[in-house]
Amino acid sequence: MSSSEAPETEGLPAAIQGLAVDPNNPRAAEIVRSLAQHVDLSLLGPDICVVAGGDGFMLSTIRQRGSHPTYLGINAGRLGFLLNDVGDSAVLADQLERRAWTVTAFPRLRVTAERVDGTTVTALAVNDLYMERSTGQTAHLQVRINGDVVVSRLICDGLLVATALGSTAYSYSAGGVPCHPLVRTVLVTPIAPHVPRLTPMALPTDALVEVEALDIHRRPVRAVADGVDLGPVVRMRVEDAGDEIRLAFLESHDFTRAMFRKVLRT
Repeated sequence: MSSSEAPETEGLPAAIQGLAVDPNNPRAAEIVRSLAQHVDLSLLGPDICVVAGGDGFMLSTIRQRGSHPTYLGINAGRLGFLLNDVGDSAVLADQLERRAWTVTAFPRLRVTAERVDGTTVTALAVNDLYMERSTGQTAHLQVRINGDVVVSRLICDGLLVATALGSTAYSYSAGGVPCHPLVRTVLVTPIAPHVPRLTPMALPTDALVEVEALDIHRRPVRAVADGVDLGPVVRMRVEDAGDEIRLAFLESHDFTRAMFRKVLRT
């Protein structure tokens, strides 16, 4: 492998080779190299997984490693709402050495989707799950909540179900309300609704949301879980997974301040 083809994580100290560092993010590797000069990351313990990258890399790491570790994210991306911001490496190292973080458990959603070919796929999501049109045709969706038909035919681009933690991502872009991450709720947000003008809804975490695609041969749709395409589907069922992931945030992190500064740009 030539030097130009070498992964960005090459040359990292052996003690942090097992950590999650985005190989496609040069800044992530740079941050970890600098941090390793101040603190031995291997001393954080086997239950702490330090993730250096962006929100997308954090989500992919959680998919790969599951709910066992506690994830301590270091933001090397843009928004980094799921991670800790990086300031001075020495200050960050001091907080890590003192284990000056708070661990918060966040719920995950489970989607069970029936594909067009009749097979079933399941997936978990920290942020959101959605069904959206996959061609130029609008999607026609029937929406049920706790077994009741809320909309018999929603003409739209799609429908999204998000956790409070994920409310500041696609849901917010689609017109949903940004929600404080510590609020226990499930947000249902129509994507570009045409008829009827269904508004976003905040529901209890035990809500069951079912979406069925109508006229699928003319109006095909797909399902997506935390950015992963699950393929063409006919219907999906979204519910509380009964499973939580743990994120560690350093003492310098404040959810409310982060929401206003990063998301609302105030």
